[in-house]
Amino acid sequence: MTAVVDSDLARFSKEIAALDMKPLWERVMRLAPGTAAQGAIWRWQDTRPLLMRACELITAKQAERRVLMLENPALPGTTFITPSLYAGLQAILPGETAPTHRHTPNALRFIMEGEGAYTAIDGERIPMRPGDFVVTPGWTWHDHGNLGTKPVVWLDGLDTAFANLFGAHFREDYPEDRQGAAQREGDSLLSFPYERTRASLERMSKSGDPHPSHGWKLRYSNPATGGDPFPTMAVFMQWLPRGFAGHEYRSTDGAVFCVAEGQGSIAVGETHFDFAPKDVFVVPSWERYRFAAKNDCAIFSYSDRAAQEALGFWREES
Repeated sequence: MTAVVDSDLARFSKEIAALDMKPLWERVMRLAPGTAAQGAIWRWQDTRPLLMRACELITAKQAERRVLMLENPALPGTTFITPSLYAGLQAILPGETAPTHRHTPNALRFIMEGEGAYTAIDGERIPMRPGDFVVTPGWTWHDHGNLGTKPVVWLDGLDTAFANLFGAHFREDYPEDRQGAAQREGDSLLSFPYERTRASLERMSKSGDPHPSHGWKLRYSNPATGGDPFPTMAVFMQWLPRGFAGHEYRSTDGAVFCVAEGQGSIAVGETHFDFAPKDVFVVPSWERYRFAAKNDCAIFSYSDRAAQEALGFWREES
């Protein structure tokens, strides 16, 4: 009897497939937390020489954006570091300009090396210095330039996957290579200088004990609204004191980390990574991880937590 039923069900499935239908009881989609992404690290000692080689092979204008994308090894062909986030390392040489354009995805810049560069966002020119975090809101005109004497490198983080998911990824080139731009008087709402962030972390460290998993961790906020800098991405900087041995932790947001200062290690599931300044690593959604600090560490990160919280999806466990 069971064989007959199974045969009838298989025939039924085949019949309705002709009408682009499928029975729910045959679903193969994931019905558990987590994603297909895996923990991975891109070490500065490997990535910087490759960036400099790229600088020899193609100009910023030819490439439009001279970027080496960090693609999760478990997500080949996607260009994404997690299913919802993009990450890339961008380099610009002295005298170069990356032409003006705009797109619907939001973008962040975390400056890793060099001084003298700037980004211009809707007419506001913002200096880029190591450790600075710069906000580029979606659909704002932006370009980059380097007025210094050495290469400048930064980490790009975008919510491109969200725009793709909703079919709302628009992009447009500016009529000229550069827009007219001037530096704003006073503090910019789009820039978070590292010296200010570092001072905030120092104040936090004097006001109480570190979190058992995160050390002292601050969450960047939009000065005008008090909310996250982006509707999709939450952005953080954390301080791990020398000798810190963190407790195990996991949450549903996939996160990208970039080491600003210090050396240490992170265990992601069963995988162990040692890290040093300017290394970039990723912790996938709902994967257990644990930090250890060899010396004082400052670590920048961004994740899709803002979107998950807005949708009521975000959870954590320690």
